[in-house]
Amino acid sequence: MRVRLNLATKPLEAHRKFVAASGLVGAVAFLIFLGLGWHVYLARKANAEMRARTEKIHQEISNLAQKRASLELFFHLDENAKLHDRAAFINNLIDARSFNWTKMFMDLEEVLPAGVRVVSIEPKQEKGHVEVKFTIGATSNEAKVKFIKALEDSKTFSHVQLVNTRLSTTATGGDPILVELIAEYSRT
Repeated sequence: MRVRLNLATKPLEAHRKFVAASGLVGAVAFLIFLGLGWHVYLARKANAEMRARTEKIHQEISNLAQKRASLELFFHLDENAKLHDRAAFINNLIDARSFNWTKMFMDLEEVLPAGVRVVSIEPKQEKGHVEVKFTIGATSNEAKVKFIKALEDSKTFSHVQLVNTRLSTTATGGDPILVELIAEYSRT
């Protein structure tokens, strides 16, 4: 026969609840650790892909810069520069010849009020647009103001600048007011 005797001063306690709770906390911590590890792995992988794409783009930019430099060197050769200047000259001639005087006069006729007549017109091609210098004669200040207002409100004439206004000294049938102005003409 066996007799069970407990000679300890404190009775034996079961720590089963503590062990179960600490095991559960450890398992949750391990799962969180795995999740964070997976997140770091994906972030590093995405970062590596981004660095590779960035490096590829930098290399393409470098290649294009080299090509541009070689093309600029090619076009700055004397024979090519002369050809470029000749082409620009011919293009300017073609633009000057293609100016539609009839259309401009028709557009001008629509905005010309009574009491104003055109004394001179000088069109000049400037960087893709036509700049027209007008000298007009007006019978009165009111007619002059109507013409300038009509030019400003016109769809074909823009950027109207008054250059000079002077009174005419000729009393024999000339216009009492001479006005010089500059406007841009769009050939639409």
